[in-house]
Amino acid sequence: MKTFEYDAATAVDDAVARLAQDEHAMVLGGGTNLVDLMKLGVAGPSTLIDVTRLPLHDIEIVADGSLRIGAAVTNSDLAVHPVVRQRYPVLSRAVLSGASGQLRNMATTGGNLFQRTRCVYFMDSSKPCNKREPGSGCPARTGEHRNLAILGASQACVATHPSDMAVALSALDARIVVRGVDGERVLAIDDFYRLPGDEPERDNTVARDEIVTAIEIPKPADTAVSTYRKVRDRQSYAFAIASVAAVLDVEDGIVRGVSIALGGVAHKPWRAHIAEHALLGTAAEEASFRRAIALELDAAEPLRDNAFKIPLVINLVSRTLVELTDSEVRS
Repeated sequence: MKTFEYDAATAVDDAVARLAQDEHAMVLGGGTNLVDLMKLGVAGPSTLIDVTRLPLHDIEIVADGSLRIGAAVTNSDLAVHPVVRQRYPVLSRAVLSGASGQLRNMATTGGNLFQRTRCVYFMDSSKPCNKREPGSGCPARTGEHRNLAILGASQACVATHPSDMAVALSALDARIVVRGVDGERVLAIDDFYRLPGDEPERDNTVARDEIVTAIEIPKPADTAVSTYRKVRDRQSYAFAIASVAAVLDVEDGIVRGVSIALGGVAHKPWRAHIAEHALLGTAAEEASFRRAIALELDAAEPLRDNAFKIPLVINLVSRTLVELTDSEVRS
């Protein structure tokens, strides 16, 4: 591991100022991903700026009814918070499916947003990788890509985003609050993340001297139900082959509102806008669900070994929506 300095920030503006002064400094939350990348030689910060002591540990309902989650809230505290479990079960289930209790106790909500891909070529510093070393190539396209992207990829990168929590936040229309030297701004989560294009080294749109301070989630409709489902290679904690976060509002058998986000299929949480548009005003039944998600996947461009994800996602999404519809009927 490369030698580095360690500093504990005493205030948000202090952390921002230190980032601005050192282009090789990085923020440290729980360190559950960053420290691994440092050990592998994938990340080599000059300084780690510890932000876990900043006053960003609160979960609160604000005046407009939305939920504000401090960036330093641990994944464990987020998953079991009574408001999260009651209003946003999709988020609680996503976080619980993401890692063991030991890791959730360390991992922070803000840090979770910045997880980097587990593509084997990115994680191996001896291999070429456009995300790690721009211009070096993407061997995954012809190599090991079974668990990589089928949507939104580019010639430069077919990596997938690993976070379960971020997929749920996408379905919930979350907003990410960031602070930098020029002040505070709020990003829709769909604008926070980016597709690889010809700059796959950039996972998101946060500036180097900005830090995330909070996540805001709008209050859901009182009649909406939600859940998170994940397909993985083993029953114990593993990254998603494919996952779905779904929020559904059905009235008299008709879809009045729906949000669908997919994980394990793209460089960012993939919001299924085409499927959502197709479902609004239609009968809440499996045939409609299957047609809608199939339309979404018309844009898929699978590689040699991951075309199986297309029928997998169709089945996963349609069955999840059926279960949510049944739960609405029973409630």
